[in-house]
Amino acid sequence: MENSKPSVLPKELKEEDIKKGSVKTAGSLHDPQIIVGDDGTYYCYGTHMTAATSDDLITWKSWANKVTKANKIFDNLLVEPFDAFSYVGKNTERSYSVWAPSVIYNKTTGKYMMYFCTTSTYIKSNITVAVSDDIKGPYHYEKTIIYSGFTRPDVAKTNYYDIMGEDKELRKRYITAAGFNNQLWPNAIDPAMFYDKDDRLWMVYGSWSGGIFLLELDKETGDPIHPVTDDDAEIDAYYGKRLIGGGHHPIEGPYIHYDEDTGYYYLFLSYGNLQADGGYQIRVLRSETPDGTYTDLSGKSLGINGDLDAFADYGTKLMGNYTLPSLDVTYMAPGGQSTFKDKDGKLYIVYHQRYADKGETHNVRVHQMAMNEDGWPCIFPFATSGETLSAEGYKQSDPVGTFYVLDHGLSVDAKVNNPVKCTFKNGKIEGALKGEYTVKDGSNYVTINIDGIEYKGVMINMTDEAGNNTFCISAVGNNNHSIWCVHYME
Repeated sequence: MENSKPSVLPKELKEEDIKKGSVKTAGSLHDPQIIVGDDGTYYCYGTHMTAATSDDLITWKSWANKVTKANKIFDNLLVEPFDAFSYVGKNTERSYSVWAPSVIYNKTTGKYMMYFCTTSTYIKSNITVAVSDDIKGPYHYEKTIIYSGFTRPDVAKTNYYDIMGEDKELRKRYITAAGFNNQLWPNAIDPAMFYDKDDRLWMVYGSWSGGIFLLELDKETGDPIHPVTDDDAEIDAYYGKRLIGGGHHPIEGPYIHYDEDTGYYYLFLSYGNLQADGGYQIRVLRSETPDGTYTDLSGKSLGINGDLDAFADYGTKLMGNYTLPSLDVTYMAPGGQSTFKDKDGKLYIVYHQRYADKGETHNVRVHQMAMNEDGWPCIFPFATSGETLSAEGYKQSDPVGTFYVLDHGLSVDAKVNNPVKCTFKNGKIEGALKGEYTVKDGSNYVTINIDGIEYKGVMINMTDEAGNNTFCISAVGNNNHSIWCVHYME
């Protein structure tokens, strides 16, 4: 075997000596998004007007919570005349819903822009904009830019006529005899903004309903730049371009990350229902252009004319329900994700995490991820704790010994993905799974073949959530599965 020198990694830890534990973050924010301050402080905003800060991405200090006038995030949102709620009104609990904020620094105006949604039903929603001179606010509500769920009696409360005109036949495109056509058009929630390689500003948004949509934004005003309708290209003059989904299938929480190193745009999504037993999970597709077409690792996309009932077969699944030998909890329903690149170049994914047997309790989680050799993101198995990719890389003889291999599968349900025990040695995988692996010498890249499926991944040394020293592999396969391989060391 080439490069047959012994592994320089520490000695394997006996199974009975593996410590158990988990991270306690103290941050309970749904749909979290992190933006990094000039001083390196991490600011996290979430649904229900929640906010927290951290210095290490592990422990979070909450400084805003609940939809109340006293909340420090906004200075005018919950005061007369309640403009952000004038169309949607109150929810079924007779209170106001403020969901899924996304903050971006506007390079043109020099201000921070927060896009968020107010909503009252599963289709009646709108996306609004607030602005601040400071990353921590207060944010000043300015306008509402996109509406969904409107019917003939209340369409005049929206900006539809201003943008589309008052042609009654055109209006039937959106409003049928049964009401708003939510099978075809989006629920206006879950906005997320990004700059492309040419510094054009975009907003991706949508949840269930007619799918995930994209609109370019004016860099000065933040308003949508409405395109010309082209049904063959799935472009609508009011809502923009559909990127994936439709037919009220459970796809939501879009976030697009442009990676300067790979040149790709990555569309991260949450599939399933957000409850602990709802099968919530994180998926990804990518494109060479901001407006698509976005495809998964198997080369497939899913438009309105696709096999939407088989949506679970589309999109590369990065994470679902799971546990590992050193965890004292079972993690359920990861989702509501966003990403950010830190000042040191490390790439992170941020999401909310639920648990088995803990109701709907949820916390902020941050994991580091890295691109594999083919430019696909791989999420590392444990919450970040300062780990760094090896500058020297690894050799073929490094991955050796007992590995716990976890396959995240493709199912969208409450099934927990459990690891199986395997032995890695001399490029061979034995035990519960049979296969082979090849390390790209002097790099962090590894290729694994199991049952004819090729997985390309990234290796890293990291401390797990119980304090164990581990050697981990995170890899994605051409079957759209992700696998994690964890080796415990002294």
